[in-house]
Amino acid sequence: MSSRTQILTTNDELSQQLAHIGLLATAASLDDFLARATKGHFSPRLLLEELARAEHIDKARRSQERRLARAKIGRFKPMTDFDWNWPKKIERDVIERALTLEFVKESRNLILLGSNGLGKTMITKNIAYNAAMAGYSVLFVTAAEILDDLKSDASHGTFRRKVAKYGSPHLLCIDEVGYLSYDRHAADLLYKVVDKRYEHRSILLTTNLAFKDWNTVFPNATSIATLLDKLTHHADVTLIDGQSYRVHESQKEAADRRKKR
Repeated sequence: MSSRTQILTTNDELSQQLAHIGLLATAASLDDFLARATKGHFSPRLLLEELARAEHIDKARRSQERRLARAKIGRFKPMTDFDWNWPKKIERDVIERALTLEFVKESRNLILLGSNGLGKTMITKNIAYNAAMAGYSVLFVTAAEILDDLKSDASHGTFRRKVAKYGSPHLLCIDEVGYLSYDRHAADLLYKVVDKRYEHRSILLTTNLAFKDWNTVFPNATSIATLLDKLTHHADVTLIDGQSYRVHESQKEAADRRKKR
């Protein structure tokens, strides 16, 4: 048999060839695809249209999975579980607008300010998830993680690559600024990231400290004023005020356990 008329003898061999050229969805479901094509008497054009549709859907799914993996969001509760009535003060309209990703489209920043246990991280992770699902590149990181990473290697080339890494996602979420204290150099490191993203990419930052108190976690840092100036220039700053919901939940669970005894 000539090379022009020779065919693959098994579906497994054909599947391997399809996978090799990147048609992963068709390769994975080849038996079903061929059965549908045979039963439906697919024309050559319909066959190609079905193949292209399946590959497009699968490519979008894999791209979405990669974005979510790179975002490092972790586990979180959906906004349907958020108790809007618990905080004494919360600008629901600002947060609901942020969930539509309007600020990401406009390359603006969002700062959630409030004491511990009021859902800042929960809200941040929901926004980050929405952004990743919508096709934006996202990275969720705590302030401690980003500062430790930037301090871990002093070489100029490595530092520039790390700053570029934090500068590139459409949305960078920096959680828990103010929960730990740092040396004055840490503010300079954080400024490098804010400056890299300034007017180009969005930052979503959570903090438990009013801006006037940032010098308590970045003592003697001369860059705080400039850092805050660029961070808040194109930003919505919203306050969530009230008692910790986590403490409330713990007290309620403890009371329920006592009743059962």
